[in-house]
Amino acid sequence: MSAPPLSVAERSLLDAAYEEAVTGLREGGIPIGSALMTPDGTIVARGHNLRVQAGDTTAHAEVSCIRNAGRRRDWHTLTLASTLSPCIMCTGTSLLFRIPRVIIGENRTFMGAEDLFAARGVRVSVVQDQRCIALMEKFIREHPDLWNEDIGVPRD
Repeated sequence: MSAPPLSVAERSLLDAAYEEAVTGLREGGIPIGSALMTPDGTIVARGHNLRVQAGDTTAHAEVSCIRNAGRRRDWHTLTLASTLSPCIMCTGTSLLFRIPRVIIGENRTFMGAEDLFAARGVRVSVVQDQRCIALMEKFIREHPDLWNEDIGVPRD
């Protein structure tokens, strides 16, 4: 079953998340990006995975983006986009703030905790964006140890 097409605003949101992922890669980090949008299409925050750059194991893209949004009272109206299916930590963070809509660039290279979104009634669209897939496939192929470290896979 394919996701319905994204609106222009939703596509712009995913584009912003992708730009963040590319920035993270340029900085020597994990290429995952995220962005938050209000119902009128205004992007209010962006972030990318900073775990390597900051030496912070919790600085995943979605957490960084939500941190960058600052104090808000309208979380329940926002849409979050991520270039990759959010891990359980990032899923939990967005659930904590009751973000009702999540756009996922791709989940082929990593399947996060999408079942938790479904259990909480979050509207999720998985786009399978070819840019997002190619970026992660190349990164995982070229940096498997760094990728496994990011997702908590122990060394042999």
